[in-house]
Amino acid sequence: MGGDQVEEAVAGCVAALRPAVDRDWAAVKANRLEWSCHQTAFHVAEDLIAYAGNLAGRAQDDYTPFDITLDDGTGNTGLLQVIETTGALLAAAVRTAPRDVRAFHPYPFGSADREGFAAMGIAEVLLHTHDITEGLGLPYEPSEELTESVLTWLFPHVQPGPAAWPTLLWATGRGELPGRAPVTDWRWRNNLVIPTERLTLVGVRPAAARDLRLGGDGGFEWVEGGPFQGTRDAAGMVVKAYEAGVHRPEFGLFVLVRREDGRAVGGMGFHGTPDEEGRAEVGYDLAEGARGQGYATEALRALSEWALAREDLQLLMAAVERDNLPSQGVLTRSGYTRAAVEEERTAHEEQDLDSVFQLYLRRS
Repeated sequence: MGGDQVEEAVAGCVAALRPAVDRDWAAVKANRLEWSCHQTAFHVAEDLIAYAGNLAGRAQDDYTPFDITLDDGTGNTGLLQVIETTGALLAAAVRTAPRDVRAFHPYPFGSADREGFAAMGIAEVLLHTHDITEGLGLPYEPSEELTESVLTWLFPHVQPGPAAWPTLLWATGRGELPGRAPVTDWRWRNNLVIPTERLTLVGVRPAAARDLRLGGDGGFEWVEGGPFQGTRDAAGMVVKAYEAGVHRPEFGLFVLVRREDGRAVGGMGFHGTPDEEGRAEVGYDLAEGARGQGYATEALRALSEWALAREDLQLLMAAVERDNLPSQGVLTRSGYTRAAVEEERTAHEEQDLDSVFQLYLRRS
């Protein structure tokens, strides 16, 4: 998800709308929106330049305080040129932003990375081009690949449908999908990051998880020996949950990225969402070359504190092999304590915890 995809989306928008440049876009309502087609097209340009400005300017607390206007007398052809120009600026900002840069976007976690800004810009283009073409009675359908990328980047909580475009329209309240209730309220979701002193815990999106599961790097630059197999297995769990429609991104997989050089050193996350009693299980691993430096302890402490501050979680659990003393040390240094005998017996008997594992707990 990058500059090329932004340009593809913008080119598709312009190609779809150009046949109607001689019509009065201000007099036609854009599909289900309250805006006219002209207002909606200008909104696309406003979004593209706002995202470019925030990413290029590294805005941290709010949108960069500027706006654009059209010259008096600008026609539809000129408006399309503005969309092309603002799209090119966003593509350039995405291409030149370093991997670790995040800038302000209000939801859900207050920031987005370069891929997130690219995806948001593309989503605005695709969806509002749909709105305009529906109002003008023009044909339009973006590529399956581009639409699927938007879904996996911004809608990780939405179960994939039989085709990407109808699924995206349904997920944004613009269409129906067989077997699913209509959507009346929606928001996309950028990934969560949790900073520590030496690391950044980067939430892994379904597309990156799929790549990790299949043997790729997930878009990260790894230290030698990484990613470890446990991270790939956890990525497979993310993909499985996403495909089943039960994935909650904040309770998925995080890659631990070292701040000093931007290299990934390991993976950490949850085995699923909290159960009805507010319990969730954590797991982690490090590439061999990153072990013995306190990274796992630092990351687990931060992740646990973030999770236990939520209202829907009261207890974190971790299962560790009885002879894995280094991992047991990570847990105890991170505030976990060995489960009571009865608690561990229950886990072995009722939760199918293998007898080779010990259970550690941390409570809110």
